Amino acid sequence: MTTILLVDDDPLQASVRKNILERRFRDVIRVADPAEALCLVEQPQFCAELGLVVSALHRPGMSGPEFVSELHERLPRLPVLVLGGATEVTEDYPGAWVWFLPQTIANSDLLTAADELLFQFSWKTAS
Repeated sequence: MTTILLVDDDPLQASVRKNILERRFRDVIRVADPAEALCLVEQPQFCAELGLVVSALHRPGMSGPEFVSELHERLPRLPVLVLGGATEVTEDYPGAWVWFLPQTIANSDLLTAADELLFQFSWKTAS
């Protein structure tokens, strides 16, 4: 089973996104705080099942680019799907392991992007 970690600081949007992701994926864990997400990825048992991070951070605190950078310091080949805010652009998120999409993405497109990232970037088996 592959775990998807949803890091979303908007409670309403997070609930909607989690429900959408759970239509296709069994194990979706949501945290509201980037620091909590970084603590989770320090746990070997959690990382053993982690396949994808979906990040939607738009409130004050650690920015989306800062979070993705910190995350990739710990797990450089972990795929991350960023649902960017109005002021963010693709260039804010460099790297082959990061996909940037607007936060207004359609539900079906969110599922398609998550599928593609999970299967295209098998970070645990990549060397």
